[in-house]
Amino acid sequence: MTCGELRTLLPGYMDGELDLVRHVEIEEHLRTCDACSEIYQGQLALRSALQSDELYFRAPASLERKVRTATHRPERKSWLPRLQVPGWIGVAAAAAAVVVLAFLVPPIASRPSQTERIAQDVVSAHVRSLMPGHLTDVPSSENHTVKPWFAGKLDFSPPVVDLGAEGFPLVGGRLDYAAGRPVAALVYRRGKHLINLFVWPSASAHDFAEAAAARQGYNLLFWTRGQTNFWAISDVNAAELRQFAHLVRARVS
Repeated sequence: MTCGELRTLLPGYMDGELDLVRHVEIEEHLRTCDACSEIYQGQLALRSALQSDELYFRAPASLERKVRTATHRPERKSWLPRLQVPGWIGVAAAAAAVVVLAFLVPPIASRPSQTERIAQDVVSAHVRSLMPGHLTDVPSSENHTVKPWFAGKLDFSPPVVDLGAEGFPLVGGRLDYAAGRPVAALVYRRGKHLINLFVWPSASAHDFAEAAAARQGYNLLFWTRGQTNFWAISDVNAAELRQFAHLVRARVS
């Protein structure tokens, strides 16, 4: 990536809007280019400064009272003649407006929650991984090989556990993208079935008990432990996926 390309993509990088490949390319460039790194640090400082409380003005209570008084003044009479509209026309117009708004403005209740959006990301990433050549970036059954591979590619060190003796051998790992950020994807096998375990840091300092879900024919389990998010997904049955999750939790302090 050239300096010009980076500076064009820098706003999208800072807002977390880029795909995984571009994200990694920019991070690699910032580590080796002092000039671009200085620009990036300047943008971070500017963003922080613009969020300062000193830049925001709180209106005095007297202004609020004036606004409230002004908005309660009686409405001026219009010089336009009032049209006499039959009642049934008004009802029909109101009903039409409701129908139009129902299509144009989705109700809040139908908007997916953060957990649902992450679940959709996890399912999409799992499906992509099953395509030829997409399963692993570092194919290995050795956790001492897979874990170091992530060094320098992520801003955290994912826990990689060896569960081969328990019937869940490690297949490898790769970089992926979920929850609006790069994540580690650890691949395990159960018989002929593949299990993707997605790992990334949690913003919460509290552990979150295991929860289950099912999407598009796949079973999902997610939990938080040691300030780390874990999402496991596979087409194995729910009992075997719970066994896998229990083994992972037991190995990760």
